[in-house]
Amino acid sequence: MTNGAPAAAAAMIAQAIRASGAIVKVEPVDFLALAQRAEQPLVVYCEGGLFSTTYKYLMGHKGLAFYTKSRTPLALPDKAEIVVAKKIWIPG
Repeated sequence: MTNGAPAAAAAMIAQAIRASGAIVKVEPVDFLALAQRAEQPLVVYCEGGLFSTTYKYLMGHKGLAFYTKSRTPLALPDKAEIVVAKKIWIPG
């Protein structure tokens, strides 16, 4: 990948979310199951939190955007392409 490719990939996911308007919040175990089923999952990831660390994940799959957050890091599949973001903001 080129230097700007991760940012471009994250922008494409953001554009897809704006276009579809649907973000599906799932439990971490369900997010991992979706990531395992996808051929080449592109996962946007960030760490945050004020008093304790939270791990947030966002992934497009079959036209929908799936989101989860966890108190522990998820063991994503080796085939996943991971984009590290400074922040993931989900409306509502």
